[in-house]
Amino acid sequence: MSLLKTIETNPSFAPRENTPAPDRLISGNPQLKTWAQDEAHGELVHTGVWEATPGVTRSIKGQTFEFCHILSGVVEITPDGGQPVVYRAGDSFVMKPGFVGVWKTIETVRKIYVTVTP
Repeated sequence: MSLLKTIETNPSFAPRENTPAPDRLISGNPQLKTWAQDEAHGELVHTGVWEATPGVTRSIKGQTFEFCHILSGVVEITPDGGQPVVYRAGDSFVMKPGFVGVWKTIETVRKIYVTVTP
C-alpha cells in the first residue's frame, strides 16, 4: 500500500451519481457526481472529486470537517447568520464541524474534497 495518493481531477472511472436529499433541496434540480478515490483511518477520512450542476441546497456538516479546492465552476456559500462568499476555480476553503448554511451552485462546480468525520 502506497502512502502517497494522487487525486485524479478527471477520473477515468464512473462516478456515483445522486441528487440532494429532499429535505436539503431549496431550488433547482442539481445532479451530483462523486468520484471517491481514497479512504483512511478506518474510513474516517475520505478524498475524491465531487461535481454538482446548478441549484441551491442546505449544507449541514454535523461532525464532519471538509476541505475543498475548486477545480472549475462557481459557488456561493452563505453561512447561517453570515454573508455570502463566492468561490471560483483555484479557490480553497474549509467547512468546519457544525457548519450550517446555503450552498448555491451558480456554474457547474467540480472540487477536490477531503472529509474527516470522527
